[in-house]
Parts: sequence; structure tokens; C-alpha cells
Amino acid sequence: MSCSAQVRNLIGENDVKQLLSEMGCDPVGISIMTPKACFKTVYIESVSTKAANLLKQTFLAKGAEVAVTRGTADLSVAATPVLICGTMKQYRQALAQLRQQPWGLPHIAAKVEQALFHAATPPIRRYLFGDRTLQIGPGKTVVMGILNLTPDSFSDGGKHNECDAAVRQALAMIEDGADIIDVGAESTRPYGAVKISATEEQARLLPVLEKILAVTSVPVSVDTYKGEVAEKALAMGAHILNDIWGLQQDKAMAEIAARYKAPVIIMHNRTSNESKRDIMSEMNEFFCRSIEIGLQAGIEQAQFILDPGIGFGKNTPQNLEVLARLSELKALGCPILVGASRKRFIGEVLNLPVEERAEGTGATVVHSIINGASIVRVHDVKLAKRMAMMADALQNWKEYAHG
Repeated sequence: MSCSAQVRNLIGENDVKQLLSEMGCDPVGISIMTPKACFKTVYIESVSTKAANLLKQTFLAKGAEVAVTRGTADLSVAATPVLICGTMKQYRQALAQLRQQPWGLPHIAAKVEQALFHAATPPIRRYLFGDRTLQIGPGKTVVMGILNLTPDSFSDGGKHNECDAAVRQALAMIEDGADIIDVGAESTRPYGAVKISATEEQARLLPVLEKILAVTSVPVSVDTYKGEVAEKALAMGAHILNDIWGLQQDKAMAEIAARYKAPVIIMHNRTSNESKRDIMSEMNEFFCRSIEIGLQAGIEQAQFILDPGIGFGKNTPQNLEVLARLSELKALGCPILVGASRKRFIGEVLNLPVEERAEGTGATVVHSIINGASIVRVHDVKLAKRMAMMADALQNWKEYAHG
């Protein structure tokens, strides 16, 4: 009898259960086998060597593998990164034991358990804004249309900064399928943007925002990092704040967002693209700090949306790495937004000017959705909407096949 061997891509425990059921396995056997068939790798950036040694012994006793820095066993280093490789069964057994141990191990166990849960469970959010609703969750990617009210935007500077033209563009994007309109009145492009005062930003933004809110049917976000501008926009009726400095530039931003109960997009940013450590570890630390600032101000956990800040403080190799490793951000348990539309790194990869980057943008849209993005921020809404719908169908083919 001839046979073929297949390598099956089983994403989580539900995939394992379904395959075992299709094989005709006994229900009891399925419950036993499922956690053994799900293999996960967890990286912890820094653990004290005393705690790491105990953690390693605990996981090894369950049959998992753990890697640590040379010098950990004899305590000749103070701390070590930890790489854990094991099945879900091994994680559950080891973490239960670590919760009873000293040296901060219960806290580490909780963080590992939380990361494993979030990585396997897409976040679901439902925001109500009066007569407007925003649903974020698996199966339907949210498309955010970019509306620049700036004369110096890298992509479409000056095209929509006249009030009536901006309103027409907003309505056109909604007609093309935009689920959110993101309005910005100050260019924040990483290269050559001119900073403006809060007064000038409000003069550009507020008259247009008022008209857009009056005639549109979808939530409107405001792209600003200034508390004064954010408060005026929310008071006027804007629904979401989009802060390119992740609540870390203006201390008033978090308090204002909390007071208005507004969802907040916190973007990773930095002043230089020089990295002395792993960029995703740095990004994770940045987001944790932003979330803590927000929580202390009274923002609820469910209000945070993460944006890795493609193009901001990152060169082309770094942008490609962040997108390639985007799925690592899922462990933080927040919806992920990606805004790569027409950006310089696409031009550098394809050697194309900004007006010819539609296909490159489309590739980033599909890749981002496959790797965990719930929201894509784009200039060309019609193109992105169609690509998102196709990517959603591919990601959720089982549901699509059964109607």
C-alpha cells in the first residue's frame, strides 16, 4: 500500500480537535491528545538566574525544553533571557507548579499564561458611538480611510485640505467601504514634516471635522498627539483618538481619552531608527508603558488598539522585520492596526514613486491580516477593502464554506 506524509498546519486546539474528530478518534482520546499536539514557543526577555533555574527544572521535568544564557546555572550572571519550547499540556502542568514557587515565578507564570491565551484568541471589540458602531474581531477586517487635511502630506498633500473637497473625499471613501475615517491636520511623516501649533492644527481640523461628522455614517478618528486638539475634537463628536506617540508625548492625552471613554490607537514611535536590542522586545516594552499610562488615567483595557508604527523611527529592513513578526504583538491582547499605505519602504523595495505603490501596499494589507491585524489604515480604500475581504475569506475558509 502506498502512502503519503503530510505536514499539517494546525493553528490551535480547535484545529487539532477537528482533525482528530475527522479521523474518528475516541472523544476521550481527543481531549487527551489535543493539548499534546499544540506546540508553542515563548520568549521571556529577562528573568533572574535563580528564578530561571527553577523555571527550567520545572519545564524539563514535564518534558519541555528551555534555553537560557551561559552562566545561568552557576549564577555567574544576574539575569537571563528564557526560551521555552513545549506543548500546551506541558505549559499547563509547569505553570501550575510555578504559581507555587518563590522569586517572582507566580508573576512570570501569569504573564506566560496570559501571552499564550491572547496569542490564540483574537480580540473582539464592539464600540458604540451613539448611532454608529465599530465591530472588531475575526472574520471582518476593519478598513480605515486616511483623510489628510495637510498641505505637506507625503502621499496626497494639499488634495483634500479644502473643506468641501475633504467632505467629498470622506463620503467617497465610505462609498468604497471604509469602516472608519481617520482625519489628520498635521503631517507626521517621519521625513521632513513641519510641526505646527495646536492653534493652527485646530484651525485646519475643526471646521472640516464638524462637517464630516454631520454627513458621514461611520466612526471618525482624529490623528493627533496634542491633548488640546484631542479634547476639542472629542467635544465636537469625534469617536477615536489616534496618537502617534502612544500617550507618551502629551500627558493630557490619556486623561482626556479616559474622560470621553474614547478608544485610543497607541502607535509605537521613536526619534531614531538605531536599535541596540531586539526591535519587537523594544516595541513590546513601549506598548506596555503606554497601556500602563492609560490604565492609570482611567482608560479601560478594552479601549486600546496597537499600531506598530511602520515607517516611524524605522528603516526599511526594520519595517520588513516588524511586519514579518507582526503576529508576536497578539500576545498583548489588543486589536492590531497596520498603516503601511504607500510608505517609503515600499518604494525602496520596489524602486517606485509614491503614486505607483498600490500593489506594494496591497501586499502589506494581506500579509498584515494573515498575521493578526484587525484594522488596516490606507489611502486607497476600494483596493484595500477587496483585498481584506479576500484575505478574510482565506483566513476563515471553514466559516465561509459553511455559509
